[in-house]
Amino acid sequence: MTFQTITLNLPTPVYQRVKRAAEATRSPVEEVIVETLDMALPSLNDVPPEMAGELAAMSTLADKTLWEIARQMMPARHQARLRVLSAAQHERSLRPSEVRKLDDLLREYGRITLRKAHAYALLHKRGVYSPTNIS
Repeated sequence: MTFQTITLNLPTPVYQRVKRAAEATRSPVEEVIVETLDMALPSLNDVPPEMAGELAAMSTLADKTLWEIARQMMPARHQARLRVLSAAQHERSLRPSEVRKLDDLLREYGRITLRKAHAYALLHKRGVYSPTNIS
């Protein structure tokens, strides 16, 4: 792993918290800062570019808001239309308008699923979610 050197001015209360955490874990202050940033800012290398900004911004959201995102569902009428079009696709050729609608619904489903997964990942990193404590 390569490293970049930066100068970082921390407010005294923040530095004191970092220093106490470093002392408690017997780790260098720099290591505590790097681990904290790594936890707060998960990699977004494998997400669609059009969603990277939205997912990055989620790391600043409160736990309650992340739980709301994690529990979001595609609207029932969209789910029903997706099922109908998916079934029809196996029975016949879809009309161009149906293909466009199916593509739109699949994109919506993928976007919701990715947001949910990212919310759960952030909650897990914060220590407030595990598969056994879903609230």
